[in-house]
Amino acid sequence: MSKVLVLGGTGFVGRSVCARLVTRSGGAGDAVTVATRRVPHARRLQLLPTVDVVRADPHDAAQLAGLVRGCDAVVSLIGILHGSPAEFQRVHVELPRSLARACGAAGVRRVVHLSAIGADAAAPSNYLRSKAAGEAALKAARLDLTLLRSSVIFGEGDRFLNLLAKLQALSPVLPLGGANARFQPVWVEDVAAAVVHCLADPKTIGQTFECTGPTVYTLAELAALAGRWSGHARPILGLPGPLARCQAWLLEHLPGPTLMSRDNVDSMLVASVASGRLPGLERLGIRASALEAIAPAYLGADQGVARLDPLRARARRS
Repeated sequence: MSKVLVLGGTGFVGRSVCARLVTRSGGAGDAVTVATRRVPHARRLQLLPTVDVVRADPHDAAQLAGLVRGCDAVVSLIGILHGSPAEFQRVHVELPRSLARACGAAGVRRVVHLSAIGADAAAPSNYLRSKAAGEAALKAARLDLTLLRSSVIFGEGDRFLNLLAKLQALSPVLPLGGANARFQPVWVEDVAAAVVHCLADPKTIGQTFECTGPTVYTLAELAALAGRWSGHARPILGLPGPLARCQAWLLEHLPGPTLMSRDNVDSMLVASVASGRLPGLERLGIRASALEAIAPAYLGADQGVARLDPLRARARRS
């Protein structure tokens, strides 16, 4: 078995990556270490054979050095969608830089890092600029590095299509900033398969792959599909740029988790679609799954945000 450290293993993509790692190598699986500051969040992972969940803070350089020591490879999946410039710097830049130092000190060469399509030092958003800086920090360390740049990722429990469906369940109309922004959504299991394939294939070292699905959609089209599949189709009102930023400002300041930020609006100025300049999933032997083949099953009338509709009807609240 190989010993693989997965940073971000309790997250949406990380859970799928860990599940695949424990079943590869002809069923023998890998010895997988998942570091998390909140062990209760890893309850599902603790049920997987060969997965060791440890309480640790990857942002602490000393703890990260200890986690890396003795590993054969590291999968780097930690990322945020919302935050201040300082938070993006800490998560997307300083953590990869610290990981590069830890790998160098421990003699660990192999790293697979998940980034984002559109990452560029001159990009319009903190999110995309910080993603580019994180890539650069890892490249500068001359590791055996593979980069995966992903479009928006969907799958059961995602915070993208489920959010679009939930908003339509709560409102008679959906005002939508960035309605014309373009995405090429990719299934979480295809991204996880790409991570595991890259770990196993040394020919992917030094390469960057784009993880996208087979179809390009606008955000408005994705919202319409999410509404239809969840049984809550609503009229979609595309907002022009200034109103989109006003909406994002308002959502930033509402209590609870941030649903949309002005930085997200800035990110959507860059199409999250395959560039055609870099290899994609097909070069890894992965045939990307269509959104229409996956999403209706978890957004359907008896799933997701629509599963309480019969109870609402019974209580005359429909």
